[in-house]
Amino acid sequence: MAKRGPYGKGIERREQILDAALRTIAERGYLATSVAELAEAVGLSQGGLLHYFGSKEELFVAVLRKRDESDLATMRGTAPDAFVAVVRRNAKVPGLIELFTHMQAAAADPRHPAHDYMLERYRLGTESFAQALRGMQRAGTLSDQVDADAAATMFFALADGLQARWLIDPTIDMAAQLEHAWHRYTGAG
Repeated sequence: MAKRGPYGKGIERREQILDAALRTIAERGYLATSVAELAEAVGLSQGGLLHYFGSKEELFVAVLRKRDESDLATMRGTAPDAFVAVVRRNAKVPGLIELFTHMQAAAADPRHPAHDYMLERYRLGTESFAQALRGMQRAGTLSDQVDADAAATMFFALADGLQARWLIDPTIDMAAQLEHAWHRYTGAG
């Protein structure tokens, strides 16, 4: 069903802005991308672009949410394999890792727009990962000795730490490090 009226047009325009922002930040990097450049890329003024999001920070949080949707849509396989695949894919878009890392640090301030996003992301992500690990335990492919909740929390934290480190030293193979940690932690492989 086609979107109608001004509300539908606003949603479509917002999606166009997010798509352009994802592409631009992925190609140029977060620090090298200005709101003015994003506005120009979609034929708006800076104020016109921010009208759709409220602030620069809310725009960047919306970009991260859009990226999360994309990651979820591409996840296949077991929890650890899918998690590693997302990290491997993200390594191809350093600008988005840069954006995520900056927003993650800013989220330490409860007043920052990224704060609630990060809380929700970690809650949903670790719950989903832990649930998948419990499914593996029921299927007999993961030891019952693995604490699914602790493992989920630990692997999210490890992935985030690796991303921050990778921004400083891109020779680090984040996916390989996660795979190694998974095998050491679970005794698999």
